[in-house]
Amino acid sequence: MYSHIKRFIDIIGSLILLIICAIPMVLIALKIKLTDSGPILFKQERIGKDKHTFYMYKFRTMKIDAPDDVPTNMFENPDKYITEFGNQLRNKSLDELPQLINIIKGDMSLVGPRPVLLNEKELIELRDEYDANSVYPGLTGWAQINGRDTLTNEQKAFLDGEYVKQRSVLFDLKCLLGTFIPVIRQTNIVEGKIETDSQNENDESQSTVTATQKKIYSNS
Repeated sequence: MYSHIKRFIDIIGSLILLIICAIPMVLIALKIKLTDSGPILFKQERIGKDKHTFYMYKFRTMKIDAPDDVPTNMFENPDKYITEFGNQLRNKSLDELPQLINIIKGDMSLVGPRPVLLNEKELIELRDEYDANSVYPGLTGWAQINGRDTLTNEQKAFLDGEYVKQRSVLFDLKCLLGTFIPVIRQTNIVEGKIETDSQNENDESQSTVTATQKKIYSNS
């Protein structure tokens, strides 16, 4: 029953958002075309439900010579590849709007684990441990509103697994409502690698947290 209700909400919600966002999306497309050479949309192969692949759509925010198979949080110098207008879109997550088409097509859902690149093997394997590859990826998700780019792969997979265990119409609504504040505040958005002096010092404590998370997950 939940899956049918979720799909109904996905279709109706996406259609309503497309209607509301139609004019802004047209203006975004025009500005991309006028300010930078190259296509308006960016199409990239991602991991979907049960690890079947699909092509995810985004407004293009990167220069045409940017690597297309590397997550931006792994770039050494993201400013080298992100366009000026693209940076504005990414800060407000407006580049994700074309994924409403993916939702209508049935590739994605409004809420679920974010679709990952095919070469993000560590995160894919970690999600397998938490059964997080068994659901449709989402436009937003539990991990997105609880840290987003600041999370480690282990933390992302754990939170994605928590979503799978708790998913319901009310929990989806909680994720959707929780998405707006980080987007408005433009928080938890990181472009490029995160380098901190205390990173190595925290490895041991992170391992302890990870072990605790797995114990909680397996016993719940």
